[in-house]
Amino acid sequence: MITIDRIAEDDSDVLASLLEELSGYPTNPPLMRNELRSIMADPAYILLGARNESILAGTAMGIVCRDLIGECRPFLVVENVIISEQHRGKGVGKALIRALEREAEERGCLYISIVSGRERTGAHRFYESLGYPPDAARGFRKFLRGDGA
Repeated sequence: MITIDRIAEDDSDVLASLLEELSGYPTNPPLMRNELRSIMADPAYILLGARNESILAGTAMGIVCRDLIGECRPFLVVENVIISEQHRGKGVGKALIRALEREAEERGCLYISIVSGRERTGAHRFYESLGYPPDAARGFRKFLRGDGA
């Protein structure tokens, strides 16, 4: 059974492994724990974990962004979505995204924006299956430090 809840500090070791699987970059544990505390304290951040039989199987982060256009409704940016390889195909990712969608609706968000790396074609098919059209927008990303981290 899959359950969705907020990530807690106790999840930091497994969370670090998941994020390393996503990015390919090693995590700095003390720095990550410090950032995790800041994210958990910031109401604009929604950091969710999906548990399968109490094991952290995946995570997703939503950031509520304020806007100045039209009725000034916020929007949600989704980042750092990763499901551990052994838990893929079991509805974990779908449960995480649906939970973020509910949070976005409760906060009055106008839309949700998800950017996925060009090479992550499996993720693209997954987002399309959840109703995110591939041509709704075009994303651009420029790394500022030169190392992509």
